[in-house]
Amino acid sequence: MSQHSHIPEKILAEIWKEQRFASELFDETGEKIEVQYVGDENLDKGGPDFINARIKVGNLTFVGDVEIDNTRSDWRNHGHYLNRRFNKVILHAIVSNESNQKFVYTQNGRRINTFCFAPHVQEEVLESLKKAMAMEDDSKTNKLHCYKVIDFANEKEVLNFVSKLGISRFKKKCDKLIIRIRELLFIDSLQVKEPAEQYAIPEDVYTEKLCYDDLNKKHIWEQLFYELIFEALGYPNNKDAFNKITRAVTISQLQSLTIPADKFVEVVESIFFSISGMIPDVDSIKNPDILAYVRIVTENMMKYYPLYDGERLDAVDWHFFRLRPLNFPTIRLAAGARLVEKITRGDLIGHIMTKFYEIHDFVVLKKLARGLLIVKSDGHWKKHYTFEKPAKQESIHFFLGTNRADEMFVNVVLPFAYVYFDLFGKPKFANKVLSVYRDVACEVENALVTEAANALHIETDRKKSVIYQGILELFSSFCSKNRCEECSIGKIVFSDADEPRLN
Repeated sequence: MSQHSHIPEKILAEIWKEQRFASELFDETGEKIEVQYVGDENLDKGGPDFINARIKVGNLTFVGDVEIDNTRSDWRNHGHYLNRRFNKVILHAIVSNESNQKFVYTQNGRRINTFCFAPHVQEEVLESLKKAMAMEDDSKTNKLHCYKVIDFANEKEVLNFVSKLGISRFKKKCDKLIIRIRELLFIDSLQVKEPAEQYAIPEDVYTEKLCYDDLNKKHIWEQLFYELIFEALGYPNNKDAFNKITRAVTISQLQSLTIPADKFVEVVESIFFSISGMIPDVDSIKNPDILAYVRIVTENMMKYYPLYDGERLDAVDWHFFRLRPLNFPTIRLAAGARLVEKITRGDLIGHIMTKFYEIHDFVVLKKLARGLLIVKSDGHWKKHYTFEKPAKQESIHFFLGTNRADEMFVNVVLPFAYVYFDLFGKPKFANKVLSVYRDVACEVENALVTEAANALHIETDRKKSVIYQGILELFSSFCSKNRCEECSIGKIVFSDADEPRLN
């Protein structure tokens, strides 16, 4: 195996799992390695590749985790050296040691031996694994079991079914929002702050009729929108952590604080980062700009919210691994602080609803509503990605750009607006929201959606929001669960096809 090869990590994981090595193993210091147990493959996106491995290095036996990368520098590039989830790693297995360094270091400063695959794997083994993986990938082409017999269904039948799934997915989101509104109203009636696990929500809360006086509470709708926005900011890897932030510090609590208008964003951002658990120990910060920012965060928290006694998260709750820097939770949390200002002091919800009342051109409506969600960069996070990693000079232009705002329009604004109009008895505008959902395009690229649309021969329609969402629903509810017999497309193609269904 060439040290200059870039090998897919699933192939490297297979080599490690099967121990497909042609010679005795040695780490980069020359110590002999004896793998007594390769470990359990870790399906957690935020942790090492194998956990609970048992490896003898020289005369010492270690029990812990194994991380597999292509290069030694990936340890730093992927942020493992900052992530506590990697503190139990006992071996860093790589293809190429381009820097000829013999060790990497964990977040707590422990030194990790490095092992290089290249000298120990024959090209024939690598090629056979590549072919096996290719065959496996081919069997999963387009993520659809029916892709080889899809021609038995005509395009209209496929589009109708996918469109129905898109509407079903939309309605399920709306149902969840109504459930959450009921929960927020119940918690509000108790006049307690979340988290309120000790307050069991009675079953009748979910069925009792909602009256106008209940619904006409601005702070309830602001809290709901805040929660939806933050969930979208965290999607998919940090959704739970962002949800915890909105439960720990509610919109009402933020509005109750006496914060000058010109410091609102700075203070809210300080509160979010103070409870996030992401701030490192001051003694470990070497960069003077970052140190100054941490001091400002601490001072703001002490001045404006000294009595905070809610939940505090931990650094391990946040995932940075395999995220583009602009998707780091630090940048998203900075965006969140600015969106909170728009919600509480800029009447963001009112401005969005006005678009539905006044604008008849759906494309213009979407563009203007989406524009309200875009967040330009400013302040400390304009030049930093993490508390340890400055960005290139002026490289961050937007905390929240057009693509993510487009997703939020479809997944947050439209369900929110539909529920709002529906509950307030405005069917004309609720139906308008549905029409927007059916007609406007979702400009976001998604590999699964693109592949599936191509396989279903509906690629020209895939950017319609309802079709885009319908394909996601098709995959999650049917394809991924092998429910072909219950799928309308499956019923058509497999009843007409001569060949059996692919497993």
